[in-house]
Formats: sequence, C-alpha cells, structure tokens
Amino acid sequence: MKIIPVATLLSAVVVVAGCAGFSKSPTSAEAIMKPTQGNTTNGVVSFSQQNDKVSVNARIQGLSPGPHGFHIHEKGDCSAPDATSAGGHFNPASTKHGSPSSPEHHGGDFGNLTADATGTAILALTIPASQITLSKSGANSIIGKGLIVHADPDDFTTQPTGNSGKRLACGVISLK
Repeated sequence: MKIIPVATLLSAVVVVAGCAGFSKSPTSAEAIMKPTQGNTTNGVVSFSQQNDKVSVNARIQGLSPGPHGFHIHEKGDCSAPDATSAGGHFNPASTKHGSPSSPEHHGGDFGNLTADATGTAILALTIPASQITLSKSGANSIIGKGLIVHADPDDFTTQPTGNSGKRLACGVISLK
C-alpha cells in the first residue's frame, strides 16, 4: 500500500476546492425581432447562459400599450408574412401551456411583455437551464428556434397557445 504524504493530499484538496469556484464562461445568443407583414413591432432579445440559468433580456418597440404574449416557437423560420412558418410553441417536455411561474408550462412560455404608453416593452427573465439551454444541440436547446411577439395577452390557460392572437414580430435565436 502506497502512503500519500499529508501535504500532497491537502494540496490536492485545495486545488479541487479552488476550481469549484470557477464556472464556465457565459454563452450568449440573440434574436433580432422583425415585424410581420403590416406591423411595425421590432426589437432585440438577448440570451445569456451561466451554469444552470438562462437570462433573457428583451426590448421591443412598436406595440400597442398593454400585455402581449411572448413565446419561443419550434422552428427558426420567419419567412411566412404572418410568421406561421415558425410553427407552434417550443415544448420539449410535452407539457401543457402555462405561465412561466407555474409548475407546468412549455419551455418556450415566457408569459407577457407589457408595453408602456410609448409602445415599448422591456422584460428580464431568468429561466432554469433544465427548461431551455443555449447549447448547440439537445432537446432543450433554443438555438435556431423562432421567437414570437403576439398581438394579445397570453391568458395562460387556453391550450396549447394561451390565446395570444396574431404574430406581430418574429426573430431567430442565434449564438453570438
């Protein structure tokens, strides 16, 4: 049996403990929101993943004052004039639609953006990486998915969409 000197063992413990404080640098992504046909809604949504959290920061202009549904959709295709080419909601866990604060909801359910009197909405969310990630692949990856701003508020109950109405703006989530 080989005996490891105490000083060597303690050095190894210090190195391992020191490394535990380091985290992987954040991964970033962005969606440039462009208006659908006949609309003026536009903006930028930034994503940053650090360890087990994804931060979402949105600034959207050209909205009517009040709440508007805001969701990730399954396809990164904004080619249709009404953005229906983006498909339905991103739902990797096959759950019911709901509020992002409810226990059961789609990974892409971001709730509502609320526009002020000037038509600008600012939103900051933090989503667990167990629901969405900025990985290049994997079931929960949102890279290459569509992001939609809707005309009406999300009611959080109507299945599977929240009754959010027509699509005002569409963007594709891309790594930065």
